[in-house]
Amino acid sequence: MKISVVSNILEANDRIAAENKALFDERGIYAVNIMSSPGAGKTSLVEKTVEALGDRFRIAVIEGDIQDTCDAERVARLGIPVVQINTGGACHIDGNMVRGALSSLDLDGVRLLIVENVGNLVCPAEFKLGEHAKVMLLSTPEGADKPAKYPLMFQESSVLLINKTDLLPYVDFDMAKARRDALAINRNLRIFEISCKNAEGLEGWYGWLSGEIESTRKR
Repeated sequence: MKISVVSNILEANDRIAAENKALFDERGIYAVNIMSSPGAGKTSLVEKTVEALGDRFRIAVIEGDIQDTCDAERVARLGIPVVQINTGGACHIDGNMVRGALSSLDLDGVRLLIVENVGNLVCPAEFKLGEHAKVMLLSTPEGADKPAKYPLMFQESSVLLINKTDLLPYVDFDMAKARRDALAINRNLRIFEISCKNAEGLEGWYGWLSGEIESTRKR
């Protein structure tokens, strides 16, 4: 009985996510779902991305947290449309939450929608939102064992961003192991080593994302 209930929840979510994606495709919006553990640097990545690409593309953001609005307030200072989802205890955002948030966003002319998911290394990968790509953010202080311990997050993602490379001299992080284990799970994973602190390596991420946004015009 429990398995049937879980299956029904995921199937219902998939239907709503498909409707969200159809809306994004119709409007020429490229949507990314950024996932990570708490404190890995998702909001810093969002800020850097908006600052780098905001002159080329209109960007909107959906912020997901269990409670509070501090991350949404940080992003709103950049002058872009932002809406906060507070899950009230749920460890992820789902398709229905995104659909509700979209009604509060001005999507006119938006080319990139960034969804910052709740900090968690399990549930976010299980729920589709209608995104075109899931992006996994792993920070060096967390350790290189995360791909092996939480494989679904890496399996479902199109991009892996290894953040806080500026801390490599001070933490025990095996970059070769992290890359090897992640690619063993998902050989198509695009990996960028970055630092949101000093902007090192972010050009590769910006280039990949810009190409994906431009490709929406051809769909």
